[in-house]
Amino acid sequence: MTGQAAGTIWSSAHPPAAGTVLAWQLRDVAELPAVRAQVRAELAGAATSDLLDRLVLALDEMASNALRHGGGDVRATLSSTGEGYLVEVSDRAAQAPPTPAVGRDPSLGGLGLYLIAELASQHGWYTGDGAKHVWALLPG
Repeated sequence: MTGQAAGTIWSSAHPPAAGTVLAWQLRDVAELPAVRAQVRAELAGAATSDLLDRLVLALDEMASNALRHGGGDVRATLSSTGEGYLVEVSDRAAQAPPTPAVGRDPSLGGLGLYLIAELASQHGWYTGDGAKHVWALLPG
């Protein structure tokens, strides 16, 4: 993982158009195991095991970041673009862009945004309706 794909700040951009496959309203990281299981069950047969692993990892990282740092009202969606899957998570920290850790010892964490950027063909964030929306497009 080089970190170069993420840069120091994710670009402000809207995601490509996509049709929602699954959606969640999240309140606690303890809900994430059920979310991971639901993604695997819903996409079994429609996605390779490698793609499922990447989707689950990206969704888990983005949702856990929002739940820990996002100021509440966390919503997550998994959508299909026809060419891949869009993972989008929103929270109420509209004033705080997603900022990858810089100069931090990797053992202290904070590398999730770099990891997501490496997995994604596109990634970004935008604000709307008082929320921050962070998204990543994973090629299928």
